[in-house]
Amino acid sequence: MKTSWKPGTMIYPLPAVLVSCGNQDENYNLFTVAWCGTVCTNPPMCYISVRPERHSYGIIKQTGEFVINLTTESLARATDWCGVKSGRQVNKFQAMRLTPQKGEKVEAPIVVESPVNIECKVKSIIPLGSHDMFIAEVVNVQVDDELINPATGKFELERAHLITYSHGQYFSLGKELGHFGWSVRKRPKTATLKDQRLLR
Repeated sequence: MKTSWKPGTMIYPLPAVLVSCGNQDENYNLFTVAWCGTVCTNPPMCYISVRPERHSYGIIKQTGEFVINLTTESLARATDWCGVKSGRQVNKFQAMRLTPQKGEKVEAPIVVESPVNIECKVKSIIPLGSHDMFIAEVVNVQVDDELINPATGKFELERAHLITYSHGQYFSLGKELGHFGWSVRKRPKTATLKDQRLLR
């Protein structure tokens, strides 16, 4: 049995990211976005959807830049708080004791405490209704050195303890179930009975 539910955005879970914007200390701001995702690989492009009445909307529209900062278990409280408070009344960086630092390719600040900072330049704005979609090109990505395995050079994002948002609640990510392509990977042949006897 299934129950019909009212039409809505029920694609969960989603990333809960901190988006930072502004081009100088005086207008730096930070807000939480769950309507966020990837739209293209080459060139690398992503999107965020923002309500026009939000304080950051005008800042991003004016500067044409923003940074997507991935969030972790240690940033969970700040992630929620920055989603319910307005930058018109409070400096969110100061209130949450987060560190802004100018991006390498954009004027917008990164959140130093975030393990991954995705610097973006807006390419187009699409009015959709309650939200406008900012489609942006990724111009730089900053990653914490501690997430790079020094022996292999592999980026081990799973060690960042990222969080996700699902239907009004935040969750930490669970156990790994597999990796890309694992379902079709060829398994090594099992040794025959004769081979097993020879190995004894």
